[in-house]
Parts: sequence; C-alpha cells; structure tokens
Amino acid sequence: MGSLNSMGQSSMAAMQKPFKDYKAKHFLWSVSDDGRVATLTLNRPERKNPLTFESYAEMRDLFRDLVYASDIRTVILKGSGGNFCSGGDVFEIIEPLTKMTMPDLLAFTRMTGDLVKAMRNCPQQIIAAVDGVCAGAGAILAMAADLRLATPEAKTAFLFTRVGLAGADMGACGILPRLIGQGRAAELLYTGRSMSATEGETWGFYNALHAQAELDAAAEKLARTIADGPWFAHGMTKNMLNQEWSMGLNELLEAEAQAQAICMATQDFTRAFEAFANKQRPSFEGN
Repeated sequence: MGSLNSMGQSSMAAMQKPFKDYKAKHFLWSVSDDGRVATLTLNRPERKNPLTFESYAEMRDLFRDLVYASDIRTVILKGSGGNFCSGGDVFEIIEPLTKMTMPDLLAFTRMTGDLVKAMRNCPQQIIAAVDGVCAGAGAILAMAADLRLATPEAKTAFLFTRVGLAGADMGACGILPRLIGQGRAAELLYTGRSMSATEGETWGFYNALHAQAELDAAAEKLARTIADGPWFAHGMTKNMLNQEWSMGLNELLEAEAQAQAICMATQDFTRAFEAFANKQRPSFEGN
C-alpha cells in the first residue's frame, strides 16, 4: 500500500487535466508552448466583440474548470480588432431580455454573476489587456480580472444606467469601489460616462498604460513573470485577497498566518532558499 502522501498526490493528479488543447467555441483560446500562459480573445471585431448568452456561459464554465488545470498558470483576456468588449450584444442579449419572464431574467443575471465568481475563484491570475471600447459587461470583465493593462485609447464605461438598469451589475457596486474608491465608482455607475485611460491609471483601475503596438507584448511579459513565479503561492495570495474583504483585523491576521504557514511547507519555499543560498534563480513547481 502506498503512503498517504503518495495516495493524495495520485488523487490530485487524477482530478487535474491540461487545458492546452481546449477547443473554444465562442472565442479564441491559445496557450504558450510550455502550457503556462493562456490567451482568451473575444473575437467578434465587426461588432466590437460583444458577448452572447453562449459566450457568457462558455467563459463561466472555462474559468470554473481552470481550478483543475494542470498547466495554465495565468490567463490574458483581450479583444480583437482594436477593441476589448462592447458588452452584451444588443440584438442577441438585450432585445431577448426585454421579452423574458422574471424567473428567466434572474437565471440570466445569476449566470453573469457566476462568470465573475469563476474569474475570482480560479487560482490563475487573469490579466485584462484593454484597448478601445470597454463597456457594460466588457468593463465588468476588466474589473473582475486580477490585473489590468490598457492603451491610451481605452474608454471604459459602466453603461447600465444608459439602458434603464442599476449600476449594481455583476458585482460592480461591491468590486469597483474597492478598486477606485466609493466616490469615483458612484460617479461612473450613476452617470454611465466613459472613464478615460488616464483617469483609469490615476485612479488605480489600470496598473499601467501601453501604446497599442506594445499592449500585447506587455501583457505577455507580465503574464510570463507571474507564471514563472511561485504559482501555488500566487494562488494563495489571490484567495486571500478575495476572502479578506469581509474579515476583521484579527480574522485576517489569523487567516494570513495559516496561509503563509501552508506556503512555507511547500518544496517551492525550500527551493527558493536553496537557490538564493547558491546564488541561483529558483525554479517553482507548485508543490
């Protein structure tokens, strides 16, 4: 009989699977040669990459399943044709919603919220690379990412009030104030106006701005830096960033003590020390 440790590792391996060969139906999906960095590209450039019921659901399912990925460590989320995402498709989502019953409407809004949950709960860091139009649900996708890069041409708008809806959509009233502050978030959610790229960087929504010709390379460089780092520990950091929103000081300090102790028990921690002691670069394996 094998040891408990080997049995646990075997069980974990059985649950994991590679996503390098994932076949996307409603967007583009590509993965680096080593399988660590994936790129999800919204690909309806003629309409500025709007979302459909099907693309919402497929992204939700994909990000949920990435919990079990044995290869992907970071995901770049971008749009094609010089725009990020114009939100829900007017004729494929907005028009049908005007004819739905309340149970169907609630099923839809819960499904869109589940996409945000899946993005926040997957252990991979998601980097939004934003150019051009980033509106409505597109702005939510950028908001739900872990890091955001943009071009000076990026225009980000939470448009929901423009169509008679609340700014409380897909977590905007909870997440956006934590990124840019209550007053700034309130203005954007009440007015629906576009936030310029400069405002977005100054307010902390965007981590950095890059020229259009340099955006993809900048996103790939950032994704690679994270993917080649201590990715088990990065996943722990993401988890704690999410959990500590609702914790008091004593709770969060205890939670972080436990999280860090778990990371200290990994071989990655030992590898990093040994590499430092030998003046070498550590190689992280996620265990």
